[in-house]
Amino acid sequence: MTGRLVLGGAPLGQPGDVGPRLRQAMASADVLAVEDTRRLHRLAADLEVTLTGRVVTFHESVERARLPGLMAALADGATVLLLTDAGMPSVSDPGYTLVRAAIDAGVDVTSVPGPSAVVTALALSGLPVDRFCFEGFLPRKGGERRSRLTALAGERRTMVFFESPHRLADALADAAAAFGPAREAAVCRELTKTHEEVRRGPLSELAEWAADGVRGEITLVVAGASPEPVELSAAELAVLVAGEEAAGATRKDAIRAVVTRTGLSRRTVYDAVVAAKG
Repeated sequence: MTGRLVLGGAPLGQPGDVGPRLRQAMASADVLAVEDTRRLHRLAADLEVTLTGRVVTFHESVERARLPGLMAALADGATVLLLTDAGMPSVSDPGYTLVRAAIDAGVDVTSVPGPSAVVTALALSGLPVDRFCFEGFLPRKGGERRSRLTALAGERRTMVFFESPHRLADALADAAAAFGPAREAAVCRELTKTHEEVRRGPLSELAEWAADGVRGEITLVVAGASPEPVELSAAELAVLVAGEEAAGATRKDAIRAVVTRTGLSRRTVYDAVVAAKG
């Protein structure tokens, strides 16, 4: 009789975001495979959960080495809970190799869903979220990063990236060069934590802001490529802006949204609004 692999969604920053199901899973798991044992014990203390299972590390450098032992535990009928430092396992975090091995072995794989920096940043970005793609971490080396961004220049979906704070300024400058300085984006820093900050604006402005140095965990959201500019009269553009404002957007954000939707320049949309008011 095989056991069960449970993927647990860990809080991005606030332990209070964890629901009762994860508490129960942490308390009852036979084995807890975790990215960082110190974070696990800190989270357990914050949640007032007593851990009864065996704790093993499961981070990038030992992921494959841990597979045989974890698969043996699953084969013996154990419940294994997989937790990474934050968010869902496998999403730019350890987990895929274990999930794939468990599926191939016929082990039941389930989840206790939780927070995700990807969808949280998307929701906060103010950019279109009806279609999006997650690109993970950009390459560390400048040339490889620029090649990746150039290949994505025509991507129409909103794009989400993870980035190191030490490389953020260079990544934003490279994105501005590949996508155009006016492409809208949002830098989401320290999501759900005490110093949470979301900076929205054109890539060129965000690159200038980041040049002074940024700290914390970063999720970058970039608008997709606009379709070919549409032909709309000044009156039609003004109506679109008014619609965004009626939905609660500020004038600045309403104009930005119409720019993203139409592919027209900010000046064209702004002039249309001024003409309509006149």
